[in-house]
Formats: sequence, C-alpha cells, structure tokens
Amino acid sequence: MDVRIQAINFDATEKLVAFANKKAERLARHNTTISTVDIKLTVVKPETVRNKEAVIRVTLPQGEHVANKVADTFEEAIDLCFEALEHQLERKKD
Repeated sequence: MDVRIQAINFDATEKLVAFANKKAERLARHNTTISTVDIKLTVVKPETVRNKEAVIRVTLPQGEHVANKVADTFEEAIDLCFEALEHQLERKKD
C-alpha cells in the first residue's frame, strides 16, 4: 500500500505525517486490496476556527472511495475522514 501525503500552503510536521500513516495502516485492516491512500491537507481561507481540511482518497481495484472533512485540527479532520472511509469500506463489503 502506497501512502502519499500532500500539504498545501504549509509544511506538515513529522508528528502529523506519522499520525496520518498510522491511520492509513489501520484502514488497511478493513480491506487488504487497498493500493494507494492519497491524503491532501489544506488550510482553508479565510482564517476561521474550523479551517483545517483533509481530503482522503482510497484506491482499490474495484474503484475508489473519497472522504472530505473540515475541523479545528488536521488530526481531527484526518480522524473523521478515516471513520467515514471505514464505514464506506464496510458497506462495500456487505
């Protein structure tokens, strides 16, 4: 599984990158056919309280799943995206 993280208009810390990688590895437990996980992190303008956006695209042989969330922190936005993707993968499995 290939995990690609793209930080738009800011430099992602090693801690944030490690957090995102850990979440991606956890997602692989739900579906072993995941080929890539693309994570795009953006600071939304104008500066508001909830201005951290995460868009995560999971590519499978059968297609792809996408989650897009905005939150106060990147960690929270990533968490919310991976929760949504877990639900999508579970529904696809059934």
